[in-house]
Amino acid sequence: MAVLRLFAAARTAAGTARDVLQGETVADVLRAAVARYGDDFAAVLPVCAVWVNGEPALDATPVGPDDEVGVLPPVS
Repeated sequence: MAVLRLFAAARTAAGTARDVLQGETVADVLRAAVARYGDDFAAVLPVCAVWVNGEPALDATPVGPDDEVGVLPPVS
């Protein structure tokens, strides 16, 4: 499990700023988030930066229970 932090449009699409989701990698956590929050959230993801513990992350980046996955849409 990892803490998922959502910002701006991602937070709006999900209806929450924070959640705890299962997953061993960033991709797993994001898939769980899409399953939970639906199409509006899925539509925001392609333009978002994803960070783990304040560092840029890839889909294959491993996550654990003490990790925070941040989803940050672009800011205008």
